[in-house]
Amino acid sequence: MRLFKSAPPRDEHYTLLMKDLHQTTVALQDAYSNLSNAVDPDLIDCYIYQLNSVQMRYKFLLASLKSYKADMPVT
Repeated sequence: MRLFKSAPPRDEHYTLLMKDLHQTTVALQDAYSNLSNAVDPDLIDCYIYQLNSVQMRYKFLLASLKSYKADMPVT
């Protein structure tokens, strides 16, 4: 019986996915910050589109990472 999960894979693809996910998280925080500080209606629309775009990228990267981990052989 395994009590602990094995260490996550540390290959180049995994590292790149994690780096992209981290960058997207920072972009998501920036988009929320920009939206909360905007007062001009055109800027609000712009930040809403930006926020939706970054959210979609985040969901894609998260799904890719989960899929990648699921495809890894258990050792």
